[in-house]
Amino acid sequence: MMKIAIQGERGSFSHAVAAHLAPKAKLAPCASSYEVFDRVVRGTVGAAVIPIENSLAGSVAEHFDLLLARPVFIQREYRWRISHALIVPPGVKFAQVKRVFSHPVALEQCRDFFRRHAAIQAIPFYDTAGSVQYIMREKLRDAAALAGPQAAKEYGARILRRGLEDDKQNFTRFFLIRKSAGARPLPKADKISIAFALKSLPGALFRALSVFALRDLDLSKIESRPMRGRPWEYVFYVDVLRGLDLDAMNALRHLAEVADFVKVLGIYPAA
Repeated sequence: MMKIAIQGERGSFSHAVAAHLAPKAKLAPCASSYEVFDRVVRGTVGAAVIPIENSLAGSVAEHFDLLLARPVFIQREYRWRISHALIVPPGVKFAQVKRVFSHPVALEQCRDFFRRHAAIQAIPFYDTAGSVQYIMREKLRDAAALAGPQAAKEYGARILRRGLEDDKQNFTRFFLIRKSAGARPLPKADKISIAFALKSLPGALFRALSVFALRDLDLSKIESRPMRGRPWEYVFYVDVLRGLDLDAMNALRHLAEVADFVKVLGIYPAA
């Protein structure tokens, strides 16, 4: 039976996505993103599910950095509708809640709630479902957790309020990643994620993007991240809406001629 690493505890969104993508897989919860990636690279799990981008809060920067740094390959993507609930131990009422624990990305998706309830303190925690587990284990009477409704069921907690996210069109994009060695694109793969850095020359970004425009290749995303160890230099992350056909291969070869480096992060079917 294949093992899939996830960040967080049972009942997390990553847990739900992994169970959907691989219903028969054994899930291996991890406390940190580094542990997830390390387990994939060491081969102690066959794959991992990671959140990469939220439609409200934006990209998960740490995961972009790890995709670049580690020898892993994106094989699938999936979009999951995110709905946050305010979850408490049984018997706790809303008037008692002074603190809300959750992952920083989840807290960011519910800013309107905290603006309306300024007396309630938002406290970052390593995981959404883990925050439910924590308030239940510690039997906190002045605290709540912000997590998916499935986490309340998992840990025997109570839902006080549902739908706390700022916008109902709240989706998170997840990747299924494998160790690069031996990984192959799935059939019907029609999307390529790449990372590249540019030489410090006038017009470098224009020349880099032109390799796609000249071949009518559509880009659905472009984002820059600081390059570790090289202040004020950046890595560009790009999603290309094309499989690895002749035009895409020629574009990547052309990009390698004008870029400092190019890394193909994955080739996979678009969600």
